[in-house]
Amino acid sequence: MRAVVQRARSASVSVAGEVVGSIGHGLLVFVGIQPEDDAEDVEWLAQKIASSRLFDDANGLPNLPIRDVNGGFLVVSQFTLFASTRKGNRPSFSRAARPEFAIPLYESFVTRLRALSGCQVETGRFGANMQVSLINDGPITILFDTKVRE
Repeated sequence: MRAVVQRARSASVSVAGEVVGSIGHGLLVFVGIQPEDDAEDVEWLAQKIASSRLFDDANGLPNLPIRDVNGGFLVVSQFTLFASTRKGNRPSFSRAARPEFAIPLYESFVTRLRALSGCQVETGRFGANMQVSLINDGPITILFDTKVRE
């Protein structure tokens, strides 16, 4: 699994002109799933993101996890995180998991993130054409990859 996490002042996701998820202060999380992913990847990723200290303390240093600042999560599925640009100019998305495999892992990730953080977790709509709005805070953008645990 891969996730691109951006600290947000606010973020929302719309489908066909309707807002389906929105947060104020918090983290926008784009999540991609590949066929090799499993429950262990879900658990590691949810734990890592829920515990990451990305929010400023009283001294202006990023020392606080999201639960300490009463933030929220907006989780958006993003199969393009597994794009391959090796050949030609058109990316290949064959490394991304098919929906019938990815949806249960995505839903499990959302559930675990909610349980581990105790925070509001909003979502986009899996597989839909979504419009994502973000007011980035910092900016702080972090890449998490369950196969390269740095």
